[in-house]
Amino acid sequence: MKVTILGAGAIAHAHADAVHEISRTAGLEEVELAGIVDIDAARAAGFAARHGIDLHGTDLRTAIDAGVVDVLHICTPPALHLDQARTALAAGAHVVVEKPAVLSLAELDALAELERSAAGPRVTQVVQHRFGPGAVRLRRMLADGELGRPLVATCDTMWFRPPAYFEVPWRGRFDTEGGGPTMGHGIHQFDLLVSILGEWTEVRAMAGRLARHVDTEDVSMAMVQFSSGAMASVTNSLLSPRQTSSLRIDTTHATVELDHLYGYEDSHWRVTPAEGHEDVADRWAESVAADAVDPVDQGRSGHLAQLDPTYRALLAGEAPPVGVADVRGTLELAAAIYRSAFTGAPVIRDEISPGDPFYESMGGTGAPWAPVKDTAKGI
Repeated sequence: MKVTILGAGAIAHAHADAVHEISRTAGLEEVELAGIVDIDAARAAGFAARHGIDLHGTDLRTAIDAGVVDVLHICTPPALHLDQARTALAAGAHVVVEKPAVLSLAELDALAELERSAAGPRVTQVVQHRFGPGAVRLRRMLADGELGRPLVATCDTMWFRPPAYFEVPWRGRFDTEGGGPTMGHGIHQFDLLVSILGEWTEVRAMAGRLARHVDTEDVSMAMVQFSSGAMASVTNSLLSPRQTSSLRIDTTHATVELDHLYGYEDSHWRVTPAEGHEDVADRWAESVAADAVDPVDQGRSGHLAQLDPTYRALLAGEAPPVGVADVRGTLELAAAIYRSAFTGAPVIRDEISPGDPFYESMGGTGAPWAPVKDTAKGI
């Protein structure tokens, strides 16, 4: 199974390292990193030299014709993802795409239809935080009733991006990045929240452009209710000098907390049992000790933790653990945050459907602030 990476930017190195690790230590010698494609020939060549890849170039079709694209990892700007996935699926290749997979719910539904029409190749989106042992453990203990019922949650992505970060032409625009920190940054953490608490039912939100010269928001805040009745606050910021990604879930039996930045280990989790439920902390600790022997993820979230079971499924001819339908609720939550923030009205699950402006674009009817005028960005 030959793998090609499309786009040689920073995140592509995480993909390359994970694919190499899978083939070296996870017993999946059939998986081979065989190609890298980037619009910058020199960057592709440098990436190939660093990761020991034979084929490098600037044209995806050349890589497909060379037979090195059984799986395509898409690590390009979000506006390119749908067309690039279409090309790969038409060639019979599986697709692993960075998030956000596409720019809108309309594009996600189009991607799902492309996968159905291809009748064989699979599409999976990177949602690596779902696969760390701590998240797996938390979902299991909630499902088994060991933690009781979830009640209250906070989910904060407090990151910092200076003005220079947005000098890259495709950043800070709804038509190319899809949105601001809600769509491109906080989505990592609130995807984890959704994977733990399940289906959400209602959103009330605010968003603002407070300090950056962009078309999108640079901060958003939302109150989210889930079908279980649990309520969560979600904050997404690119204006926070002390950076942290945090998740807290209060249940009837315990408080479970996670504090990290771009990826977590078991040591980043903390469990505080409620009075009378002290055994919860003991069972969590026992599970940590048992998981520590896993030779693949070694207690960490990350691309390796997701790509190992993904490639095992693809080699077996099975669906990967995360498909297009599995991530739709997260993308719909992002759309609901924008719709509520820009219209001032609450949003109910499944309310954003074809014909709604926020189905076609996260920008929907337009942000309540004026677009920036920046000739350097072409806008």
